[in-house]
Amino acid sequence: MVEAPRPARVLDGKEIAAKVRREVAADVARFVEKHGRAPSLHVVLAGEDPASAVYVRNKERAAKEVGMAGEVHRLPADVAHDELLARVRGLAADDGIDGILVQLPLPKGIREQEILDAVPFEKDVDGFHPMNVGMLASGRPALVPCTPLGCLRLLDEAAALLKADGVPFSIEGANAVVVGRSNIVGKPVAQLLLQRSCTVTIAHSKTRDLPGLCRTADVLVVAIGRAEMVKGDWVKPGAVVIDVGINRVDAGDGKTKLVGDVEYAPAAARAAAITPGPGGVGPWTIALLLQNTLRAAERRLGAR
Repeated sequence: MVEAPRPARVLDGKEIAAKVRREVAADVARFVEKHGRAPSLHVVLAGEDPASAVYVRNKERAAKEVGMAGEVHRLPADVAHDELLARVRGLAADDGIDGILVQLPLPKGIREQEILDAVPFEKDVDGFHPMNVGMLASGRPALVPCTPLGCLRLLDEAAALLKADGVPFSIEGANAVVVGRSNIVGKPVAQLLLQRSCTVTIAHSKTRDLPGLCRTADVLVVAIGRAEMVKGDWVKPGAVVIDVGINRVDAGDGKTKLVGDVEYAPAAARAAAITPGPGGVGPWTIALLLQNTLRAAERRLGAR
């Protein structure tokens, strides 16, 4: 890889996500014309977690904006496990529903995995069902978790921008390091990178010489959940950095601020392209949830 241009290309997730939403809206209109109804997304929200409530309102608004149908099923924090399970199973059996999302975290006393497993894989727009996980691992992805999909789209955008700058960057053949091994981001993004012909290493907090390993990465994806854990001098000059983390930290004077998992300014001084933290991957989540819902609807009705 060559030395990074100055300044680094900033991968604006908000701008690209808006483009995806416009694409989805156009595809939804075509779906309605063909099938006589809109794709339908139903969200289950149990409890009163403030962050979850905000996420769900944003998802509900975004779905309406692109012309999708659906409903939010709001249940109290003291909902019984069996009642919640029955609600999810009812949605699963409804042939008019294309996508189901169970908002996490669930209240205490709820057996989370049993609830998630009640969502049929063909309606699992989060991409967490074991069937969808297995399809991704076997190289035949169906519904893929939204954040990893966003990471790959951002890498494609980075490649196009750097090509326009005359910087020879290619995803194929790149040495990729993924810092974080969660089922939600780390593992699926590693699978997607493998399918794009990267040489992939999954690292984590217990990796020996993590700084040295990060410095070998042409593509560095960080989803470790620790504020600014990855320092600027861990970044290889000319690398593309995708920071998935969103962390709230003390900003002094009783105030707080949001930062990523990467120490942004020093990293940006070395990278060829980098996501802002926050504002890079985060805006993708809802846009790609809508895209997954559309795909689920097309798969379900396309075979009829």
